[in-house]
Amino acid sequence: MTRAQQTISIGLLVSSLYLACFLRLIPFSTKVQDEIIPILPFWALVSFGSYLLFKLGLGVFTFKDVPEAYRELMEEIEVARKDLKGKGIDVD
Repeated sequence: MTRAQQTISIGLLVSSLYLACFLRLIPFSTKVQDEIIPILPFWALVSFGSYLLFKLGLGVFTFKDVPEAYRELMEEIEVARKDLKGKGIDVD
């Protein structure tokens, strides 16, 4: 099974479980059905966004811990600066 197939199958499983809960096919108390189930997609979206922001922040914070990538990026920045200065653009 490829990674795309695995992701699609997990997404279908989760969405079908949510739909079954939302359509009251799986019995819960009325408080859960009326107050919690409707906001689960928004909660999941906010949680996923928070996770991605954490991963991005951690990657930026630990960027210098990858010396090869740091040197490569700094070399590319210098090449771009020289190229732009050759075209008459001030980069400082």
